Amino acid sequence: MVGAAIATKVVNPALALPLALGSHFILDRIPHWNPHLFTETQKYGQPSQKSTILAWVDVGVSLGLGLFVASRYLQDPGKVALILACCLASVLPDLVKWPYYFLKKRGGLLEKWVFFERKLQVNASFWPGVFTQLALIVASFWWIFT
Repeated sequence: MVGAAIATKVVNPALALPLALGSHFILDRIPHWNPHLFTETQKYGQPSQKSTILAWVDVGVSLGLGLFVASRYLQDPGKVALILACCLASVLPDLVKWPYYFLKKRGGLLEKWVFFERKLQVNASFWPGVFTQLALIVASFWWIFT
């Protein structure tokens, strides 16, 4: 939602897109909860079915919320495109890791990326971590619609 919020407030795509991408790394430093894709991949060779489902639900909810925000701006196709592009940019660092987890593409730059991104993450236990994420979603909606 932060990517969508940035896109609604920063009209210049040359500024909005890098801000959306950069926001991912900043927000990774805030304690939050994630499915245990890395730990399960290290232990079992792949994420568990539960974590895989949670990851897909996260993608679906994020896509739905991004489309909802974009739908508020249908009169401006450029703004819709910017909102969707910023939504993608803000989650791209995580999406890049999916071949590592789900297609078993290991080694090389992809593996280095997974380990780099993992070092940035500040994990929290489930309820405090989910609360942090929900608070950020609410704050993003507030920023978008004020």
